[in-house]
Amino acid sequence: MVIRSAIRASAYYDSVTLMRAQQALRVMPGIEEAGVVMGTAANLDLLRQAGLDPGGLVARPNDLVVVVRGDTEEHAGAALGALDALLAQPAGAGGAGEGYRPRTVSAAARLLPGASLALISVPGRFAAGAAREALDAGLHVMLFSDNVSIEDEVRLKQLARARGRLMMGPDCGTALIGGAALGFANRVRRGPIGLVAASGTGLQEVATIVHRRGGGISHAIGTGGRDLSARVGGIAMSRGLALLGRDPATAVVVLVSKPPDREVAGRLLAQAAALGKPVVLAFVGGPPDSTGGAGAYGAATLEEAGMLALRLAGGAARGRGELDAGREGAVRRARDAIARLAPSQRYLRGLYSGGTLCGESVGLLQAALRPLYSNVPVGAARAHEGVGPSRAHTVLDLGDDAFTVGRLHPMLDMTLRIQRLGQEAADPEVAVVLLDVLLGEGVHPDPAGALAPAIEAAREAAAREGRSLAVVASVCGTDDDPQQRARQVARLEAAGVLVEESNARAAVLAGMIAARVADPAAFRAPAGAVSPGAGPEADRPPAGCGEDEPGDAERALLAGPPRVVNAGLAVFGESLRAQGVPVIDVDWRPPAGGDPEMMELLERLR
Repeated sequence: MVIRSAIRASAYYDSVTLMRAQQALRVMPGIEEAGVVMGTAANLDLLRQAGLDPGGLVARPNDLVVVVRGDTEEHAGAALGALDALLAQPAGAGGAGEGYRPRTVSAAARLLPGASLALISVPGRFAAGAAREALDAGLHVMLFSDNVSIEDEVRLKQLARARGRLMMGPDCGTALIGGAALGFANRVRRGPIGLVAASGTGLQEVATIVHRRGGGISHAIGTGGRDLSARVGGIAMSRGLALLGRDPATAVVVLVSKPPDREVAGRLLAQAAALGKPVVLAFVGGPPDSTGGAGAYGAATLEEAGMLALRLAGGAARGRGELDAGREGAVRRARDAIARLAPSQRYLRGLYSGGTLCGESVGLLQAALRPLYSNVPVGAARAHEGVGPSRAHTVLDLGDDAFTVGRLHPMLDMTLRIQRLGQEAADPEVAVVLLDVLLGEGVHPDPAGALAPAIEAAREAAAREGRSLAVVASVCGTDDDPQQRARQVARLEAAGVLVEESNARAAVLAGMIAARVADPAAFRAPAGAVSPGAGPEADRPPAGCGEDEPGDAERALLAGPPRVVNAGLAVFGESLRAQGVPVIDVDWRPPAGGDPEMMELLERLR
C-alpha cells in the first residue's frame, strides 16, 4: 500500500468539482481510496479517518489537498498526475455571454438582461461579501452558503430591507420562486399554498407532501435557519409572510421553523393572525398550538402541516381509513423487526442530511428513547458534539456546519453518511438505523443507488454475526423530480429498507423498533413550545420587520421565474438551465487569493 499526497496553494475549486475529481481518481487502476478537499482542519481530519493521512503536509483553508492510496508507487503517481486534467474539465455552459464567465457578481448582473436574483454558494468566509455585492447591484439574494457570522446575517438582512430586496439566508438551501426551483428544491406543481421556511428540508417535506396529495405551491421563500433567533428577530420571515399575504396566487401560508425564540414567535404569529389568510404553524420539535387567534393553525408534524394546508385551501383531505391503515402497517412492520432482533440490540442511530427533519425526529423520539443524544437537541434529548462517536440512542444532522466546512453537503455527497452508516451498523448494540433520503434539483442524482449497496453490506455483515439490522427511511420528493421518487423507494426496499411515507412516520417506526414497543402513541412531540401570541411583545411586529409594505421589486420577483446570477456551485446553474430559467455563472475566485490580511485591507478600502 502506498499513500501519496500533493498540495496546490491558493487553488480554489467548488465542492462539486472536487467531488467529481475525487470520484474519478477512485476508479483509476490500482487506487483504493482518494481524497480531494480544501485544506481546512476538519477536512484534513476526515482524510485521516479515511486512512488517507497526508503526513506532515501543511495546508491552509484555501489550499487544495489531494491524497491517494494505491497498490503501487506507479499507480499512485499516475493518479496524482491526472488531477489537473480532471479539475480542468468544464462543469457546464456559462449561460449568457457566449460562454464567457464574468469574475464578479456585479459584472454578471450587467451581462444578463433583467437579472433579478443572485444565488450564492461560495465558501462561508467569503459569502457575506458576495451577498453584499449582489445587493449593491440591485439583486435579490438567495445565500445558500453556511458558516456565515450572525453579525453579517443581520447586516445583510437590514441592508436588503432598506433597499426593498428579498434576502434569503445565509444557510438557505431551498426556494421556489415564480415556478423556478432554486438550490435543493423539488419539482412540484403550482397551486395556492405558499411557504415561508427557516428550513430547507422542512420546506421540501411540506411541499412534496402537498404535491403527492394533489395540491400545489405558489411560492416557497427560505429564510435561513437562524432567522427566528432573538439576534436576527425574524426579519426574513416577516418580509416573506407580508409578501405572500399580498400575493394573489397564495390562499394559505405555511410557516416552517425549528422552535423559534419566544418573543420573535409571538410577534410573528400576531402578524400571521392579522394577515387575512389562513396560516399554518409548523414549529418543528414542539407541540401544535391553535391559540394564536383567528386564522392561525398549529401542526404537530411537517406532514400534518401539509395536510392541514391542503384542507384550508379547499383540497380533498385524506380519509381516516388511510391514516389508520398506515398506522396499522407500521405496527406490523415494527413487530416483525422486533422479533428478529438479538437480545443485545437496543439502540437507534439516525443519520440525517436535513437538519429540520432531524429535529422533527428527535422531538418525536425524545420521550420514549432515553438517553437520546443529538446535535439538534430537542426536549429531553442531550447535546451531542456531532463529529464524535455515537452513544446510546443518537440522531445526527450530518449537514450541520461542523461537517460541511470545506466539503460538500451530504445531500450532494454520500461519502460521509456511508462511512458513518458502516460504523453504526458494526455496533452489536444497534437495532435500527434511521435515514432521510432527499430528492430534487441540485442534489445527488441517485441517492438510493448510492446508499443501497452500503445498506445491503451492513445488513449482510450483521447477519453473519447472528443479528438483524433494521433500516428505516423516508424519501422526500416527487415522481416529477429528476430521481423519480417511486424508483428511489423501490431501490431502497430491494435493499431491505422499511420506507415510510413521511419523515415523522419513519421516526415513529424506528422508535417502536428500538423501544420494542409497537405503539405509535408512545412517540409524541415535546411539551414547552412557544404558544402563538405569547410573550410581552406579542401585539407588535418584530423589531424592524413588517413595518412597511413589500416593495415593487419584491412583488415583481414573484411575478415569474427569476433571472439568476449563479456564484458558486455550478450544479445550481445546470439545474436552472434544465428548467428553462435564464442564468449566468460567475467565474468566482476568492478575493485577494483568500489571504485574510489582504481581504481585511480591501474591506477597509470599500
